[in-house]
Amino acid sequence: MLLASELAEGAELRSLEPWQAGEFLAHIDKARANIEPYVSFVDVVVDEQGAREFLQRYADRQAADSGRLYGIWLAGELVGGLLFRTFEPRTGCCEIGAWLSAEAEGRGLITRAVQQLIDWAIGTRGMNRVEWRCFTTNERSAAVAKRLGMTLEGTLRQDFPYRGQVHDSQVWAMIRDDWEHRSWA
Repeated sequence: MLLASELAEGAELRSLEPWQAGEFLAHIDKARANIEPYVSFVDVVVDEQGAREFLQRYADRQAADSGRLYGIWLAGELVGGLLFRTFEPRTGCCEIGAWLSAEAEGRGLITRAVQQLIDWAIGTRGMNRVEWRCFTTNERSAAVAKRLGMTLEGTLRQDFPYRGQVHDSQVWAMIRDDWEHRSWA
């Protein structure tokens, strides 16, 4: 994927790398209250070392072609991100996840960024299936999947233990055939 891609005026998607650990930690600290009900990595990104280790795991996964991590910058400030939580070229399947600071919500940044990742995964890398998973209680995340034209394939009951509870997750997906008939070309 390109090193940087415009999402909207003043907003861009670009790689998020270990050398940016301080900026990433500051962003997570600012966004923590908004994202912690749904984003489990906030529990490991609590200091600069934890931030660097998390970013390094994704740098290693990118080198192994098994995952990737991107940030969203708005007016030069890191306000969110996306990741290929899984990326399996051998099977043609991947999963995208995302998060965003409260002050950046409502601008369509996640939807446009996910469109770019789906286009790259299917159009460039030849993936056949892109998944989007979210807690059944995360209505904003489900709304992104709906806007993208993804299909709700079902609910995995009690599949994700997080903070002392086991949550149900929705599984949304776009397959190559859906992508070829998408409306956002």
